[in-house]
Amino acid sequence: MNRTAGHKKFRPLINALTSVIGFTLLTSCQGQPSVQFTLSFEQASRHQFHVQMHLTEWDMDSLTLKMPTWMPGFYQYMHYAAAVTDFQAYDGAKSAIQFEHPNENTWLLTGTSKKEIFLDYDIITSRRFVANSYVDSLHAYIIPESAFLYPDGHLDLPSTIKLIPQSARHLVATGLTPQNESNSIFYAPDFDILYDSPILVGDLQELPSFEVRGVGHRFFAYQPGDFDQERLIDGLHKVVESAVEIFNDIPYQEYTFLGIGPGRGGIEHLNNTSFGFSGDQLRDDAGYIRMFNFLGHEYFHHYNVKRIRPFELGPFDYDKGSKTNLLWVSEGLSVYYEYITVRRAGLVDEATLLNQFAGNIKGTEEDPGLPYQSLAQASYATWQDGPFGGNNGEDDRSISYYEKGPVVGLLLDFTIRHATQNESSLDDVMQMLYKKYYKAQGRGFTDAEFQQTCEEIAGIPLDEFFEYIYTTKPLDYGRYLAYGGLTLIARPRAVDPSSTEYLLERIPEPDELQKKIYADWVHHE
Repeated sequence: MNRTAGHKKFRPLINALTSVIGFTLLTSCQGQPSVQFTLSFEQASRHQFHVQMHLTEWDMDSLTLKMPTWMPGFYQYMHYAAAVTDFQAYDGAKSAIQFEHPNENTWLLTGTSKKEIFLDYDIITSRRFVANSYVDSLHAYIIPESAFLYPDGHLDLPSTIKLIPQSARHLVATGLTPQNESNSIFYAPDFDILYDSPILVGDLQELPSFEVRGVGHRFFAYQPGDFDQERLIDGLHKVVESAVEIFNDIPYQEYTFLGIGPGRGGIEHLNNTSFGFSGDQLRDDAGYIRMFNFLGHEYFHHYNVKRIRPFELGPFDYDKGSKTNLLWVSEGLSVYYEYITVRRAGLVDEATLLNQFAGNIKGTEEDPGLPYQSLAQASYATWQDGPFGGNNGEDDRSISYYEKGPVVGLLLDFTIRHATQNESSLDDVMQMLYKKYYKAQGRGFTDAEFQQTCEEIAGIPLDEFFEYIYTTKPLDYGRYLAYGGLTLIARPRAVDPSSTEYLLERIPEPDELQKKIYADWVHHE
């Protein structure tokens, strides 16, 4: 397509912030509390920014405010409130409002009934990371969970967010809805949407945009460096198309890729993803493949975890965390589909696909925690063990659902294909979860419902297979890989006999069903 022509069709999410116009408070109905936030960056050179919170129509004599302890998509306690400093509370007459600070992330205000309430505080930033806010004199990356307090028990309140930029030349990129032409004011219908929408401000570069089924996709990056933009965007376009093909539905009006600068990590959101990005990562073919996998993973998450989600992941508990046994589905199967969608997009060959899964098998089988922790336990324990398990030392008793999850996904896909004579696959499971629980019921699924969905698609009981998820029973690679016409080879590496290489190879003389499953899986014909 002609990208220049296509770009003109998109609503103007990004504009130069040339001036700050009047800030109109948005209220949903008369008498309902309203919330507005203003962000300013006078102290950005010291790596901190200022927040003012303004509440009106609060009719109770006390107000409990909290800051989230974590952000959805990164299942670790982040203790964002520890970065809050110089907290002040006052009313419309500039009189101080009394408050207590009973614990790290809670502020209790008293004497608030029928008053305009103003809060001022600074946020100190110290770490460049996708799950942390970070500001300097050139840019700002704002994680809303680390910036915006919420009235306890009132996550449903709408809010407006006003940005006062460091420079008139700075651009802003976010998944929030703009409310003015200069893109300095945004609206969130509730705190869940606000917390799902990171904000990137600075001297940003916009890469070529593209459309999928008439829906715009945009890519903004801070300090992206030099690389082949056309190759990246063409490949990313194909990856998005291959993911959309699975569900035959695009549930957003526009999608934004936010490259926050050099670094690692990515966090998924409903209509955007933020991630570390640098052209230095794209120096060879292997670098582009890794980037396509990485961005394909984060993009697939808008289906799998943001909409196809475990029951526990929504409504979120921003205070105590939302724990689930099913991150092996949310993350592990997203790894599985990053490989599959990139292959279906025609960006890697058959051998690369097999090598990617062989790498996960190696990581799984050589993990010291394998005999001690199940996939379900790893999902629940990520809050203390981390998403990649423990330290891989002799005392390690944890595993990574990023490694074992896609391996189990591969075996589950082959199991379904075998049971249905290749008439159904894991794609059908994901489609049913999307339609039944997200589209029809507007909720997440339970552990039992996930297994029931797999069994409904496969047409057979799967209790035996699900032992691989809820116990530490060793995976039967010979049985399940053979369904897809594959076998696992484990042998000493020629260059280092003390280590083992894992290979996935075609079995000799496969039967017709094995040929059919493999051909459909690897070529998706």
